[in-house]
Amino acid sequence: MKNVGEAPAAPAEELATGERSTRNRVARSILDHGPSTVAELAKRLGLTQAAVRRHLDALVADDVVAPREQRVYGARTRGRPAKVFALTDCGRDAFDQSYDALAVDALRWIERTAGEEAVAAFARDRIESQAEAYREAVEAAAPEDRAKALAKALSADGYAATARNAPVGQQLCQHHCPVAHVAEQYPQLCEAETEIFSRLLGTHVQRLATIAHGDGVCTTYIPHTTSSASASTAGRNPA
Repeated sequence: MKNVGEAPAAPAEELATGERSTRNRVARSILDHGPSTVAELAKRLGLTQAAVRRHLDALVADDVVAPREQRVYGARTRGRPAKVFALTDCGRDAFDQSYDALAVDALRWIERTAGEEAVAAFARDRIESQAEAYREAVEAAAPEDRAKALAKALSADGYAATARNAPVGQQLCQHHCPVAHVAEQYPQLCEAETEIFSRLLGTHVQRLATIAHGDGVCTTYIPHTTSSASASTAGRNPA
């Protein structure tokens, strides 16, 4: 029989939520401060080292963090190097998705308060702010190399882009999309990007596939412009 005045036991779901919250704090601390030892995490978070180890074991099991030897700069001291814990690619992706949720919430608020056209205007403004570097790269390249120049500039922004020849044109492939989770709900982001590609390359382009719609790669078809097609023909035919 429970004693009078005894605090009720916390429900299991509350305990689980508290565990997840602390685990997220451990992972976030590693994200903010880089690879960390158990002692460093315990000090930062105000936890015991035993508690930190328990949360780290769970994070390792979930492939969020991974242990490795601490990198030592300068002369190595005696003894084994301390073990540090670093975020895995999977762990970083989990944080990216939390930012995606914030972006979706923001766009949903814009849509609700100002309408779909405001979302489209935001998408255009966002890509315009990125496009100046793309424009410089494209304009500095020869006409036949502009798709490759754009791919290189996109890769610098994390899109892992390539360009290759295709029948009567080229294909621009983006093997990664930093905003794919958001674009899945707001395709205006993809549409604004396609418009910018068309303007930068001086020709109508066609989006064939997008990661946001479940395809493995974002693929854009770029037909030969009149000038590049003429140059290609001139190169094949004898004078």
